[in-house]
Amino acid sequence: MRRELVSVIEKRVHAFVYGETNYIRDKYDESVERKHRLFRKRNAEIVKCQARGEILRKHQVDRQIEIDYVVHYQFLIKQKDWLYLEEQVEERRALFDNHNLIQDQEVIVGESINEDNKRVEREYEARKKTEYKYDRFAAVRYAEAWWNSYNPAFKKFAVDCTNFVSQCLYAGGIPMSGYPNRAKGWWMKNDSWSYSWTVAHSFRWYLSGSHSGLQAVEVQSPEKLMPGDVICYDFQGDGRFDHTTIVVAKDRQGMPLVNAHTTNSRMRYWSYEDSTAYTPHIQYKFFHIV
Repeated sequence: MRRELVSVIEKRVHAFVYGETNYIRDKYDESVERKHRLFRKRNAEIVKCQARGEILRKHQVDRQIEIDYVVHYQFLIKQKDWLYLEEQVEERRALFDNHNLIQDQEVIVGESINEDNKRVEREYEARKKTEYKYDRFAAVRYAEAWWNSYNPAFKKFAVDCTNFVSQCLYAGGIPMSGYPNRAKGWWMKNDSWSYSWTVAHSFRWYLSGSHSGLQAVEVQSPEKLMPGDVICYDFQGDGRFDHTTIVVAKDRQGMPLVNAHTTNSRMRYWSYEDSTAYTPHIQYKFFHIV
């Protein structure tokens, strides 16, 4: 099935470059269209796209074959006189019937939060302020070094976005606090961790209420963010935050480009309008790290 997988990836690369949203038997791929709308809005274009894939699992029943695979995209983006590289790694599932592609979609990993986690955000207490100096460049360097791999010094999670951003901030010199109480502070130590370190919703509320260690100020628009700052995402707009990214650069319009884990991404446009998790109800929180 390697030949068939190469064909799938080539079709999707062609779709990204030329904006063809019906590369599978006239099935409309909304994420491709949203990506092109996003670039038009930014006065940017995909100059070149290349990808490589690897089969994770193959399952066959009669004539139908289902393949789980991981694909690493590299988009060369031109915006006015500036060229930069955006990268993204997706886990996808393709379905073939008699060697004809009939479905190709991203495999979305969900994040669950139990009742204890819901209670966490109401239990933070003001503590004595811890002095620190945040080295934004060190945080960004870490985000660039580990955006598509995992530091063995930290635990890895299936939904790893907030864990990754927490590591970036820690690399920037922000001290951990609150150990060993998992419901307070922000820490990962001795094979344990606080909810705020790993859970997107808890992290969002910690940033709003922390008075020691990691501290942030909410700003109202993305252009006010700097490299090393953080964006939190509520894809459904239901008040439950699902995702976290770190700003690593600004584009020619002064808008943030971000790195992230789970769907591993580098220099991705901040709004995530090209994400399969995107909905028109999406809400954002923009945090400037103090």
